[in-house]
Amino acid sequence: MEDEFHELTDRVRAELRSPQDLVAYERLLGLARKNTPAGREELARMLVAVERPLWAREIAAFILGCAGDKRAFETLVLLLNYRDPVRCATAAHALSRLGDPRTARAAAALATNPLRTAYALHPVRLLAELRAPQSVPALVATLERLLTPHNPYWRVALACVEGLGALGDRRAVPALTAATGHPRLAAAAAASLARLGVHELPGDEGRGDGGAGAAKEGRDAAKDGSGA
Repeated sequence: MEDEFHELTDRVRAELRSPQDLVAYERLLGLARKNTPAGREELARMLVAVERPLWAREIAAFILGCAGDKRAFETLVLLLNYRDPVRCATAAHALSRLGDPRTARAAAALATNPLRTAYALHPVRLLAELRAPQSVPALVATLERLLTPHNPYWRVALACVEGLGALGDRRAVPALTAATGHPRLAAAAAASLARLGVHELPGDEGRGDGGAGAAKEGRDAAKDGSGA
């Protein structure tokens, strides 16, 4: 976790607002370096202490999560659904290493919640990484819900498409096939279908190079960000 931890601590340092913050920050880093049972107990207490700044709880949860300490679970799930994408990414990294069976269920609940779609990118990516029983159904459900014209959350849909290709489960074929009709998703959907062994889409027969032209159009739209 060394690179990710350095990125986290560098970012948090920029958020410090007082000498007291700096003292607390340095203490957290000291606990992380020592990595002792007593240090982890102190970090766990920080997660539930009142009036602790968010950055302190984030660092404590990250350290504990990467160490496999399940006391970090609730805080990490809260951060996974946070409005700041960089905190979501940090939480997802720690949750992927936590080894808690509740993680996939929580990520699936966040990914499929239509009221939280704006914050669903990292839960979607986490589901693909976890390869849990909940992963494919949640990604399919999320992708199908986002296959509407001019949907503003196409990056979340794209993460679903890429994740389903990586998971290699043929239950995703209908949703991925539907995604090929969306310019911003077409190239990735075709690639994911190919990984699943689907190289010719329904209706491509007898169309000459029309299928190839559509695929090229999708690739071009994905590159320049155009299309619905």
